[in-house]
Amino acid sequence: MRMAFISDIHGNAIALEAVLQDIRKKKLDKVYVLGDICYRGPEPKRSLELVRSLNTEVIKGNADEWVVRGVQEGEVAPKALDLMNTEREWTVGQLEQTDITYLKNLPAQLNWNWNGIEIACFHATPPSLFTVVPPNASDKELEKQFFQAVDAQVYIYAHIHKPYIRYLNGKVVMNIGSVGLPFDGLAKASYGIVEIKDGSVSTSIERVRFNTEKVIELYREVHYPNAEMMIDVIRNARL
Repeated sequence: MRMAFISDIHGNAIALEAVLQDIRKKKLDKVYVLGDICYRGPEPKRSLELVRSLNTEVIKGNADEWVVRGVQEGEVAPKALDLMNTEREWTVGQLEQTDITYLKNLPAQLNWNWNGIEIACFHATPPSLFTVVPPNASDKELEKQFFQAVDAQVYIYAHIHKPYIRYLNGKVVMNIGSVGLPFDGLAKASYGIVEIKDGSVSTSIERVRFNTEKVIELYREVHYPNAEMMIDVIRNARL
């Protein structure tokens, strides 16, 4: 079984299309989506439609929650709050009520057993959509945030837009990065692959080129609020 895990699309349907094409090319068996589908990109509606067309399991991210109820004080820097809610309002204006309801009703976790391998998927941490666990987190922090919250052999999350794979106490922790807004300095979409075969697990991070200039053009065409900052992120893969 070879599974793809994608997340943090952030309304970048062009990057999502490139990733889905790569998944088809690799003939992967299944795709799972770990949240942050629409917010902060030029094509929220098309991104959501592409995700829903996969007919697969999807969980909620913090940006999906923001689309549903807005960005609240304490969740972002105070100076960014008004601007981010302006972006949220623009995003909601591109969607229908049925889309908002879909995002609202998404589950927060995905846990299952595949041939004896327990896999736990969540957007940020098992109990939170917002907690940041960076790539350089200590072993103790990984144990606290992940292992103590849910028992599994493979832990897969997103949220930080910086992919990595670590091994600790016989367990695998994988951050799959971001499809639409990578923050690690490499302006390519990121996603993860997990292969389970004969009781063994292998993991990898895939990077996929997408048409960044077309995405930049779209931000301007749709008059996206805060377009220039988001364009800078697309170009440089840094926030």
